[in-house]
Amino acid sequence: MKLDVIKLDAGSAGSVDLDEAIFGLEPRKDILHRVVRYQLAKRQAGTHKVKTRSEVSYSTKKIYRQKGTGGARHGARSAPIFRGGGVYKGPTPRSHAHDLTKKFRKLGLCHALSAKYAAGELVIIDTADMASAKTGELAKAVKNLGWKRALIVDGSEVNANFALAARNIDGVNVLPSQGANVYDILKSDTLVLTKAGVEALEARLK
Repeated sequence: MKLDVIKLDAGSAGSVDLDEAIFGLEPRKDILHRVVRYQLAKRQAGTHKVKTRSEVSYSTKKIYRQKGTGGARHGARSAPIFRGGGVYKGPTPRSHAHDLTKKFRKLGLCHALSAKYAAGELVIIDTADMASAKTGELAKAVKNLGWKRALIVDGSEVNANFALAARNIDGVNVLPSQGANVYDILKSDTLVLTKAGVEALEARLK
């Protein structure tokens, strides 16, 4: 599988061979759904909390006598039936994360990359290097290339000037190859990989 390589100024920079086992799969929505669900569940805060009966601030004195009132028999204002009382079986802090095997997560990433290739939303650039961190220059290049919501994945490290320049451009996200993930890839309109990024991803997913 060959794909043309361009420069940030839209000039040609040859072509690159893509591994068919990573970029040429038939995308499966069920696999992508499971991996995205795993990612979102893992990042969910899970800090929701209510006070139980033992935590509300009320006296433990019996509120009225047991018999003779004509009402129900109650022992304390902290009972869940009363307004301001403790909540019965309410949410407590917990992790929402669930397990997904490393092999399946790798497969999900392969399917996400294949989905971008199949949709024609994969772009390969020569390098993501800049001599100076000029946001205006990069913003102009991004506009000329027609990238709206773009995820740019570089090699093991992102060029510091490029990262600084991209930081303030709306819709542009930059990640090293190790940070590439299914959710961010699918969320982007255009997936941009550097040649170093392609090599790093292929090494990671083989």
